[in-house]
Amino acid sequence: MDSGAELRDNSPRDGGNRRAPRLDRVLILESAIALIDEEGLGHLTMRRLGSWLGVEAMALYRYVSGRDDLLAGVVDHLVDQLYEQNLMEPDGAGGSWQGYLQRLAHGVRRVAIEHPEVFPLMASSPPQAPWLCPPLRSLNWMESFLDTMLRFGFDDRQAVQAYRSFATFLLGHLLLEVATKGVELSPITTTEPGQHESSDLADYPNVHRLQSHLAADRAADEFEESLEALLDRLEAMRRTRPRP
Repeated sequence: MDSGAELRDNSPRDGGNRRAPRLDRVLILESAIALIDEEGLGHLTMRRLGSWLGVEAMALYRYVSGRDDLLAGVVDHLVDQLYEQNLMEPDGAGGSWQGYLQRLAHGVRRVAIEHPEVFPLMASSPPQAPWLCPPLRSLNWMESFLDTMLRFGFDDRQAVQAYRSFATFLLGHLLLEVATKGVELSPITTTEPGQHESSDLADYPNVHRLQSHLAADRAADEFEESLEALLDRLEAMRRTRPRP
């Protein structure tokens, strides 16, 4: 049985009397994921999570500074699992950037299918960089993506364009997919706007160096480019249809 299921089976609302667990940050993050999976993101509060774990909410603050830190930690924990499965690492010798993007896309989709209530967090504005277009909460993911594209010979402009195109496709498609499962895609409240805009990005050198490119609003142009690419692909498909 996974840790989330164990926590759910013994949660106070089920009438279970149990000893308070030995807390650590990983347990808290996994418990938050389990709570969101079962009750939805809107029900995640420090008090509710404390009750879920059988401890006072104040006991959680030793490991997470508040709800916003908790939400960021949940996404980082899921992204870390992608790393553990080698889905975020570039292919070895003889590999390709296409293979990297395919593995990453399928790994992220698996997260969306397994945790549909949690997935919208991945597409929300990150506390450290609310200027990213499109937004992505995990800067670890962002840095890894840019670094991989650059290693495969993309220049700065192309790497940013690859991120924007890939993230728009992947997150947009998967958000629509989880919405069909009844997940509400309402805005997620985190910190006050602008609070983290000048945060130190020293741990993310590519994100920091390419900040002006990543922040540029090219939504209209990218919409037209994506639409034209789709029309070209449909025309190619039409031309290859079997002849009667």
